[in-house]
Amino acid sequence: MVNIISSILLFSFVFLQYSFAEEMYSDKYDNIAIEDILNNDKVREEYYNCFMDTGPCVTEDAAYFKGNFVEAMATQCKKCTQKQQENFEKVIVWYTENQPEKWQTLIQKALEDAKKLNIPMEATS
Repeated sequence: MVNIISSILLFSFVFLQYSFAEEMYSDKYDNIAIEDILNNDKVREEYYNCFMDTGPCVTEDAAYFKGNFVEAMATQCKKCTQKQQENFEKVIVWYTENQPEKWQTLIQKALEDAKKLNIPMEATS
C-alpha cells in the first residue's frame, strides 16, 4: 500500500512539473543561417513579404517563424530558445540599421495582429 501511495505521489509530482514547465518554441529551425538570409536581398525580401502577408512563405522555416512572430514580439520572446533570441536580436539590429522603415511597418503589423488575437503585450524592462 505504501508503494502504491508513493508511486501515485511521484507520478503526481512529475505530472505537475511537466504541466508547469515553460512551453518553448521548437528548436527545429534554430540552425538556420540568419546572416545569409539577411545579406541576400532576394531571400530577405521573401521572408519579409511572408511576414507582411504580401507574398507566400516559400520555405517551411519562414512559415514556422511567421506563425510565432506575433506572440514572440508580444511576449519579448519568452518562449524562444537561446538561439532564437540571438537570431531575433540579429534581425532587429539588421533592420533597424539598414531598413528601419520596413522594421517599423513590420512592428506595427505585429501590434495590430496581437490586438486582433487578444495577445497581451508585455511591458519592456
